[in-house]
Amino acid sequence: MSQANTLMGALAAGACLAGALLQGPAQAASPRDMEVDVELVLAVDVSYSMDVEEQALQREGYASALTSREFLDALRQGLNGRIAVAYIEWAGENEQQIVVNWRVIDGPDTARTYAEAIRAAPLRRVYRTSISGALLYSADQFDLNGYAGVRRVIDVSGDGVNNQGPPVAMARDAVVQRGITVNGLPLLLKRSASSAIDIPELDLYYEDCVIGGPGAFVIPVQHREEFARAIKTKLVLEVAGVQVPDAAGPIRRVADKAPRISCTIGEKIWLEHWSN
Repeated sequence: MSQANTLMGALAAGACLAGALLQGPAQAASPRDMEVDVELVLAVDVSYSMDVEEQALQREGYASALTSREFLDALRQGLNGRIAVAYIEWAGENEQQIVVNWRVIDGPDTARTYAEAIRAAPLRRVYRTSISGALLYSADQFDLNGYAGVRRVIDVSGDGVNNQGPPVAMARDAVVQRGITVNGLPLLLKRSASSAIDIPELDLYYEDCVIGGPGAFVIPVQHREEFARAIKTKLVLEVAGVQVPDAAGPIRRVADKAPRISCTIGEKIWLEHWSN
């Protein structure tokens, strides 16, 4: 079978899977217990393209952001003054793990407890990169958490393109149709390494293929010293529910035009380099 036929078969299978997952898992209706301003999934890449130092940098960035003055100030401005958060790590299509389960953050004490739980979890690295798998898995968690959020947001960070699982744009569209906003934190820290499975335009890929929903945005990170600030800015915007202006420095809105880069470029690169 040719590479083109193999890719088309994968895309067709992915389309069926994304469609089947559109409505989420079947389950009995249950009352929502607690109203929160945001239900927020922090979906963090732990694929092998992320070295241990970068993983530690990610962990510390999220932990520090959750206890920052700016984040806590934004939290207090909400109608309910509290959010529900889940911290999930992901890699391949079936490699997602809830590292810190859903908890309410409503002030400095609960924020500190959550941050300490993130820091305490052991680091792990897993093969392949399935942004689509991460999005679909994360979307299902909202239906299982027992909270009633004004908004539902998936905050996905990663340093590579989708190369396993359903096509990422199809998964993104399925998630957005469930009333969920997807924001992105593409990590361009190693673009100069010229890896065979890297692309230099990862920020455009995230804009065109990964993020979506009302007010969705991307904050690219190109240098290590930008990482903590980018995470803090991102969390503040997500908690505050602020509409990002069209010209806001490094913050970029969801693309409203045809993709500038192929949303299946990751699958094509994988087939070219590993499936000969």
